[in-house]
Parts: sequence; structure tokens; C-alpha cells
Amino acid sequence: MHRITLIQGDGIGPEVTQVAKNLINHVLNITQETQIDWDIQNAGSTAETLISDELLNSIQKNGLALKGPITTPIGTGFRSVNVYLRQHFNLYANMRPIKKIIPGRYETPIDFMIFRENTEGLYAGVEHIIDENKVVADKIVTRQASENIAKAAFNYAQKMGLDEVHIVHKANILKEADGLFLKVAHKVAEDYPTIKATPVIVDNMAMQLVMNPSQFKVICTTNLYGDILSDLSAGLVGGLGLAPGANMGSDIAIFEPVHGSAPDIAGQDLANPTACLLSSVMLLNHIEAYQAAHLLEKAIIQTLNSGKRTKDLGGTLTTSAYEVALRESIDSFN
Repeated sequence: MHRITLIQGDGIGPEVTQVAKNLINHVLNITQETQIDWDIQNAGSTAETLISDELLNSIQKNGLALKGPITTPIGTGFRSVNVYLRQHFNLYANMRPIKKIIPGRYETPIDFMIFRENTEGLYAGVEHIIDENKVVADKIVTRQASENIAKAAFNYAQKMGLDEVHIVHKANILKEADGLFLKVAHKVAEDYPTIKATPVIVDNMAMQLVMNPSQFKVICTTNLYGDILSDLSAGLVGGLGLAPGANMGSDIAIFEPVHGSAPDIAGQDLANPTACLLSSVMLLNHIEAYQAAHLLEKAIIQTLNSGKRTKDLGGTLTTSAYEVALRESIDSFN
């Protein structure tokens, strides 16, 4: 039995997390590998408190969470709930799998993992108003956080039998900040002699991803670069509706779709839960429910490639109809 915090989020969050919860329970009922006791919590604009002590205590106690998207105001208002949770629990590794599961603009396979440092950089949110015409933001880079993300990337490459990690930086310009990140990553690489550490300047990496994404297997980078490159990469395989994510720390992990809360379609049965479901696959693998993870992923791929898709992916299905189609695909394998 695993007790897992379920953060419903706002906008389309409650809809996509409900589908995920339903189908996780369904595949686990089939495989009988484990059971999940869901600890349902709220956060964001629809909650009484943006981030409650009850929510934080739930995540701390359970050590695992599945989270829906939460709205972040642009330019004004409260800081990102996502960023707060990552920093509060020191979830230093943001893992963004990029995998082609439906036909797209590239004929070759695309399957790589982005490791994004998740706690500092410009997202530390340290800003100084000098006067009405000038604002300065501090980019914070520490040896420890750089080491944490580099180790996560190289450990993953080693576990998966891969022989190269691309380290993305801008040390040609930011010689001290990105220079420290690059120096630490190369130092970590010395402990993995069978894995090549290849540095790439961030703007060149953006170009290379568009030209030939199949050449990459593991990318390790800083917070802001990782945010931008992971969204760019999602566009290579069908968009944010197919982009899962995981925030990993030493003792706590939060799994979440990468996309936003889409308040304009909330409550209309139009949401695409695929990214949340692929994040659920990551969660199931994390708790070693490997059969359930494989069954759910297989059903997602079969359903999408049979043409049964939500409107954002060129289909006609509502959220609820898509859930039914996925359930039918799961049952067809048994």
C-alpha cells in the first residue's frame, strides 16, 4: 500500500487528475502489484489557502505526490506554486522525458531525457528594484545544486546503459555562474568513465534539437535553460499535451504534467489528460509497479495511434470519452 498525495490543481487540473486517478486504480486492480491510498489536497487559485500547511504536511509525510496544473499570474500576484514546492522540498532534479509516441514531423525515433536543475538560477526569484527604470535579477548557481543535477543525469545514463550526457550552458558569456555549473558537471563526469560528457552552448542546443533531435539521449542543464528547452522539445513530439514531468529530491517526488491550467476550457470536458497520464506512468515506475506502468503506457500509445484523441491533438473526443477509450484499450490487453 502506498499513500500518495493527489494535488488537484486549478483550471483543468481537477479533470486531468481525476482521469489519472481512475486509470491508475484500474491498471493496479488488474496487475495487483500494489494499492494506492489517495490523500486528496487542493492548492492554487481554487483553494482556501494557496499553499496550506495541510498540503505541505501531506507531501512531507507521504513522500509522493501526483499534481495537476496550477495557474501562475503573469507580471503580478503570487509567485509560482510549482517553484515554491520545488524549493521547499529541495526537489533538485526536474526530469522531462521527450518521446515520440505519435507520428510527427520527424521520421526518426525521438527519445531523450532532460535533467533540469530545479531549485535556483533566475527562478530563485531574487529581484531588486533599482528605480522605476531598472530592475536587477540575481542568477544563483551553487556547487551543491549543480552537483546534485549532474549526478542525477549521469546516474540515469548509467542505469539506462547510455554513453553520453550533453551538458548545456552559456559559460562563454556567463563565465562565473554558468562556468561553475559546467566545471562541477565535468567533475562529476569523472566518476563515470564510460559516459562521455559533451558541453553544448544553450543557443546551439536549441538549433540542434530542431535539426536533429534523435542524436540526444540525456541533457543536463540549469533551471531557465531547462524550462525553455523542455518546452521546445515537447513541440518536437506533439506539444505540451504529451509532455510529462517529475520533480525528484532525496526523499520526496512530485509528478506532474508540464502544461498549464488552461482556465479557458476548464469544466467543459475538453481537457487532454495524456500528459498527466504519462506522468502517472513515471509515478508507477517509481513505486516499482512496472506491469501497471507498462500497461497504462501501452494503452495510451495504442489509443492515440488508433485516432482516438482529444481535440487539441486533432481528434474529436471529449475528456470523458477519451478516458473510456483508454479503459477499453487497457482491457483489450487482458
